Amino acid sequence: MAFKKRGVVSDKEAAPRVLSPERQEQRARNVLLYQLSRSAKSTKQLREILAKREIDSAIAETVLERFTEVGLIDDQAFAETLVSSRRKFKGSSKSVIKRELNEKGIEPHVVEQVTSDISAEDELQLACELANRRIRQMSQLDKAVRRRRLSGYLMRKGFSGGIVSAAVKQAEEAM
Repeated sequence: MAFKKRGVVSDKEAAPRVLSPERQEQRARNVLLYQLSRSAKSTKQLREILAKREIDSAIAETVLERFTEVGLIDDQAFAETLVSSRRKFKGSSKSVIKRELNEKGIEPHVVEQVTSDISAEDELQLACELANRRIRQMSQLDKAVRRRRLSGYLMRKGFSGGIVSAAVKQAEEAM
């Protein structure tokens, strides 16, 4: 790191270091490998990371295409994994999952394809499971307070009003 001494600017600070195309390509490969070793990411997320690292967009696209060809980047598999994990571990609804996939840059047709298996019955079942788990923690509360908090919890998970009502009712009956 260059230090300024009494207003003097060093040569390193005046002009940023420019890498040759070969060095940029190698750097892009290293960045992608590091990012993918940490967690799965979509093509859009990786493109943004390379842009932040000041990799030339043409070089970034070439490297991204190569990684896609060899199967290191697969938006379809990424989307399927995300759907599975969000349903299983977070209890997220279909609408929340769709929004997250869209934010991560997954193509709309892929989003529809990977979320098409989630039916209204699946949503209701998941909401009921979450409600049954959560209502036990609220057993000491007044019924109206418990219903309001449980409804709010399920709404924040992204479930529709009808599903929330049915799940809250079922959880109250099971309590």
